[in-house]
Amino acid sequence: MTPIALTIAGSDSSGGAGIQADLKTFAALGVYGASVVTALTAQNTRGVAAVHDVPADFVARQIDAVFADLDVRTVKIGMLSQAATVDAVAEALDRHAAQNVVVDPVMVATSGGRLIADGAVEHLRTRLMPRARLVTPNLPEAAALLGASAARDENEMAAQARALLQFGAHAVLIKGGHGNTSESVDLLADADGVTRFAARRIVTQNTHGTGCTLSSAVAAGFAKGLDLKVAVQQAKDYVTDAIAGADTLDVGHGHGPLNHFVRQWSSS
Repeated sequence: MTPIALTIAGSDSSGGAGIQADLKTFAALGVYGASVVTALTAQNTRGVAAVHDVPADFVARQIDAVFADLDVRTVKIGMLSQAATVDAVAEALDRHAAQNVVVDPVMVATSGGRLIADGAVEHLRTRLMPRARLVTPNLPEAAALLGASAARDENEMAAQARALLQFGAHAVLIKGGHGNTSESVDLLADADGVTRFAARRIVTQNTHGTGCTLSSAVAAGFAKGLDLKVAVQQAKDYVTDAIAGADTLDVGHGHGPLNHFVRQWSSS
């Protein structure tokens, strides 16, 4: 049976992040992607100019339509900028008994533009995180969810990952892409403890959509039946390759996108 993943997220008009990055990632990893648009953004590689939220009831209608017809094996959730949208998504997940939910708590774009209302953060913590198989914050997002300062080293990352588990998620993956060491280290906390995933840090400004891509790559692994740690490792490897190939693209004048199809294009 064809593995199907659903992304519930905002649209990036420049194609590098959000829904567009998720669908590219699903396709590159051999998974059929369906999508529910939660917001339209006017953005490019230089920044976010405007955000137009889709009404929460219409977000719910989109989710219902997908689940009424498609055998969705995993759900990746990205940008939910309003509390009402978070609530509508949480209710829809329950209504359809959604499995393998990956929550990427998108708060700020790579360019620095804020993508979530203050009131939505608490709903994210209390309504969505308890329904998640995996939550994937970066260092600033983990700090915001905890009301703390950003972790400065791996010990603090591990402590914050364990603290985030208390909100009810099955597992938490704190992404270390914002660090400044020679390795890009992500830490996975679950009932078994903390597992370290490391890759060489690649120096490039073309990192637009990295977080979206990693979370959707894990979701793709879930859709194909991979267990948690294998899905995270394969996602880490894929994102590392996509960042390494980013400079082969010439897109925009700011933080350009990853090369989501670097494996396919390099072999053609």
